Amino acid sequence: MKPVFADTFYWYALANPRDQWHLSAMKARAALGQRQIITTEEVLTEFLAAMSGHPFLRTSAKKLLESIFLASSVSVIEQSHTSFADGLELYNNRPDKAYSLVDCISMITCRRAGVTEVLTLDHHFTQEGFVILIVQ
Repeated sequence: MKPVFADTFYWYALANPRDQWHLSAMKARAALGQRQIITTEEVLTEFLAAMSGHPFLRTSAKKLLESIFLASSVSVIEQSHTSFADGLELYNNRPDKAYSLVDCISMITCRRAGVTEVLTLDHHFTQEGFVILIVQ
């Protein structure tokens, strides 16, 4: 089975039981079975930033991050100057889109890894031909 990519949206919804998408993220996680999950340090940085505003969220983020780094089913791709530059190139090549730089880095990572499915609800990924796995 091909791996799937986990976007910031997924990690946030998974870690925050008060988030409106928490149940959807849990269902998507359960549906994965043994599939490998790929994410990036850039995504995890964005996730931690989103979770930093409240002590409960920070604690939940810390626990999830620890489990991510311990899980054999999750691969975290290191950030690099190359990932930044390649993401920036896609960002600059899509002036008509509202993609964030992290989205662009994620899309490039997916293409390089042969990933076509993304754990997110972010429609930007569908605009680039990816299938999103979290449903409303």
